[in-house]
Amino acid sequence: MQGDRITLTRSEQRRLLVLNHLLSGALVNPQAASLLGISVRQVRRLRRRSEAEGAAALSHGNRGRRPSHALAPGLATRVIELAKTKYVGFNQHHFTEMLAEHEGLELSVSSVYRILRQAGIAAPRQRRPPRHRRRRDRYPRAGMLLQIDGSRHDWLEGRGPMLSLVGGIDDATGLVPWATFHDQEDAHAYFELLRAVIRRHGIPLALYSDRHGIFFKTKDKELTLEEALAGRREPTQFGRLLEELGVQLILARSPQAKGRVERLWGTFQDRLTSELRLAHACTAADAEAVLHRYLPQHNRRFTVPANDPEPAWLPWPKDRRLDELFCFKYRRVVGNDHTVRLRSYRIDIPPQPNRLSFARVEVELREHFDGRLQVVYQGRCLAHARVEPKSVYRVQANGHSVAPSQDPAPIADPLPAAPKTTWRPGSNHPWKRTYLNMHK
Repeated sequence: MQGDRITLTRSEQRRLLVLNHLLSGALVNPQAASLLGISVRQVRRLRRRSEAEGAAALSHGNRGRRPSHALAPGLATRVIELAKTKYVGFNQHHFTEMLAEHEGLELSVSSVYRILRQAGIAAPRQRRPPRHRRRRDRYPRAGMLLQIDGSRHDWLEGRGPMLSLVGGIDDATGLVPWATFHDQEDAHAYFELLRAVIRRHGIPLALYSDRHGIFFKTKDKELTLEEALAGRREPTQFGRLLEELGVQLILARSPQAKGRVERLWGTFQDRLTSELRLAHACTAADAEAVLHRYLPQHNRRFTVPANDPEPAWLPWPKDRRLDELFCFKYRRVVGNDHTVRLRSYRIDIPPQPNRLSFARVEVELREHFDGRLQVVYQGRCLAHARVEPKSVYRVQANGHSVAPSQDPAPIADPLPAAPKTTWRPGSNHPWKRTYLNMHK
């Protein structure tokens, strides 16, 4: 705090945001305690202090005070002077020992190192040689790490459209479990890749990828209110899939970090391109057929045995269906007219036997790649519809996967309409008796 100016850290700003919602009545004490990770009692204390002092109540009480373990004023100047004159050329450990023995200055080696570094005094010699850079060792077991990536290349050499090859390589063995050609490197392609890998081998423990918007949301966008209250960004569709599968996502900071899959593209652009030329492939379907014939040959030629023969692939649970996870999922609130919207589509929720109304209820809308739409509430499908499947799901800069801009085809009713039954009162109904008596 400087005068009337208050500086809050990121965690304190988050507390202020939650307290503002608490004071406005949007939250109650237990909800605020859950969001902040503190007790309800501490929330009450913060609330009282915030009402009395405002935002200043959230800043730490020791801010601006000199730490009790800080070095005495002038001590750093004394150490620098001794290092430049009397003890010039001493290494830092030896210099620290001499300060304690002859100068009466009890300091740690880290404190002396920090003082000398800030003064620009380097160590007289390196204590250890420069680090030797070498290739990272393979993971010991197959299925522990799967490197995935996409390669945009003229695979058909002008005979057909430009295609993107999306695939993966097992870090332990060099096995290519699956690969597929798509028009673009999009979320749909990675969903299809991971689904094929799981069906043929199992669930990998971790994925290694680049920092494409398919895998995570960049930090250039402001947090939404829900993300600010939750303290984390909402995952992308592919990130949500990995969380549900329990697969760890590791993001590489350079192409060299995932060198195995990068070298794989070099091999494919040499050998696979020749195979495509030999087969006179001109379309994406032709390229896909050649690729699936080539993959077994490639794996026999380039796969190496793992250091540990026991594989680490996890089996798919028998009580779950792949379609439950391998789709796009959106949170939606049912309208008062019992419809759910996705872009320009509207899905009607028919009457349900165990609930009168679903208006203003939050449901999950699932969009499958074959064109099916499902409205799911607490694991139960309330309504479904079928639309024209989208061939490309591109990813915008914010990490959301969207279909290409085109006019959607009208969809049919999601469920056959139930026959309407009109209730008619009996002849002995009080309303009818009054009407009949009046017209006698």
